[in-house]
Amino acid sequence: MNSLQDILKNAKTIAIVGCSDDPSKPSYQVAKYLKSVGYKIIPVNPKYDSILDEKCYPSLLSITENIDIVDVFRKSEDILPIAEEAVKLGIKCFWMQLGIKNKEAKELLENNNITVVEDTCIKIFHSSMGAKSEKDS
Repeated sequence: MNSLQDILKNAKTIAIVGCSDDPSKPSYQVAKYLKSVGYKIIPVNPKYDSILDEKCYPSLLSITENIDIVDVFRKSEDILPIAEEAVKLGIKCFWMQLGIKNKEAKELLENNNITVVEDTCIKIFHSSMGAKSEKDS
């Protein structure tokens, strides 16, 4: 299994489930950061047409392009249906933000060889990883 650093280095497209168009919300801030460091972001939220100048989709299954990472900003109890969509799409990595964990979803994803990250902010992880890799080189 690839390390999270490898997954983030090789990923190009990140779908952000539960993304908001409110700049004060963590999901917006994370999406903006990921876009600023070169990832293609795909906001997923049925309430919006676009976020950060990117087309917004109502669900993962409505996205037609390849997704490397699914980053989720939803309540823990809402995770399983999103995980089921990720399995159908053959996603490589399913990332649950700070405070989000779901045992049933984690088992389903891992049984389908999908890397699972729980209770971790992708922005914090990526920015700390970047600092380390710059020092190493």
